[in-house]
Amino acid sequence: MRLAKAKAAWAPVLLATWAAWVILAQNPSPPATEFQITAKKYEFTPETIRVSVGNRVKLVITAEDHTHGFKLEAMRINEKVEKGKPVTVEFTPTEAGTFPFECSHFCGLGHKKMKGQLIVE
Repeated sequence: MRLAKAKAAWAPVLLATWAAWVILAQNPSPPATEFQITAKKYEFTPETIRVSVGNRVKLVITAEDHTHGFKLEAMRINEKVEKGKPVTVEFTPTEAGTFPFECSHFCGLGHKKMKGQLIVE
């Protein structure tokens, strides 16, 4: 008798869990906003990227001339980008602000000038 009551008590919990799972499966999060970034001889193109707080961001970074790096410290990103091999990074910004990014792999005399900014609104 006790076992039957215990099973009956769990039925609403299991039903609610299943219903939540079904709802979430039908409403996937929106896709990331994708940006193609090119790294070449001391510049990133585009140099400025604008996004919104809370929106998923996908950066596809490609080096055109030789190996570069991509460092966006605020999002804890630091990737080596080899010539012709796209690197994809994804993140969701949680606060507004202007966050610098830079080349993190020495690429020549103009290396220190290879910078850009992420603007989160």
